[in-house]
Amino acid sequence: MRKKVTVVGAGNVGATTALWIAAKELADVVLVDIMEGVPQGKGLDLLEATPIIGSDVQVAGSNTYEETANSDIVVITAGFPRKPGMSRDDLLKANYDVIAASVEKVVAQSPNSILILVTNPLDAMAQTAYKLSKFSRNRVIGMAGVLDSARFATFIAQELNVSVENVNAFVLGGHGDTMVPLPRFTTVAGIPITELLDAGTIERLVQRTRDGGAEIVKYLKTGSAYYAPSAAVTEMVEAILKDKKKILPCAAYLEGEYGIQGLFVGVPCKLGANGIESVIEIKLSEPEQAELNRSAEAVRQLVAVIGV
Repeated sequence: MRKKVTVVGAGNVGATTALWIAAKELADVVLVDIMEGVPQGKGLDLLEATPIIGSDVQVAGSNTYEETANSDIVVITAGFPRKPGMSRDDLLKANYDVIAASVEKVVAQSPNSILILVTNPLDAMAQTAYKLSKFSRNRVIGMAGVLDSARFATFIAQELNVSVENVNAFVLGGHGDTMVPLPRFTTVAGIPITELLDAGTIERLVQRTRDGGAEIVKYLKTGSAYYAPSAAVTEMVEAILKDKKKILPCAAYLEGEYGIQGLFVGVPCKLGANGIESVIEIKLSEPEQAELNRSAEAVRQLVAVIGV
């Protein structure tokens, strides 16, 4: 039996996620959105592309959740996008209501699913979904670290004029201005970037990574990034559906790991058929741990505002 993935939100991120999943022939896809006709139209358009790309999957769109029943994974992208001058945190209360409504309907139709949250502010929205779904912590995951690490890797590859395939970047912490890129664990063909770039250059690339989403918002003016975020989600979906046991940076609910309790924070996780199969703990230096703690505190302040 083919796997089934529901994507909640048929905007740019959701529709492009559906495209990647269908193109990789990972699962049948259901696109859900409140905008009448939009998920149906995009779903049909994508379905009609499958003979061309040679992918035997079904794609459907809906304004209700009945068609999503018994999904293996539910990706939640629904919510308001960032606009120029707006921080991820400005989205907090507006998107809390969106996530709360979506999670209730998803859980009713797919009680055994794994949830992947994409909506910003990411860590707080993952915490919302975890608390409201009452799922075990391995089944609620936030997409952030894969995207942030990809941005860091892109900038490093450009700076050194090397293949992006040579770069393994590592970013922890919350998805926002307090994210924690770790140069010591970031390598090019196995060589730490601290051996290849001076401290000033590394700090410039780290800052550009932190500002990665805002840089794109500034260009687009009326929207935010979607190609890289949707590709990042798809890597996580593939790791779970294929039971790859792949170690990826994800927002996970920590219960003492890294000294953090009861909070979603970006850390390395092993993803497989059960979702997060383990949290990988690495020994951080005192400054790195302090940065991670500061990032966690920023997330804690957000979740306190919405009471989750």
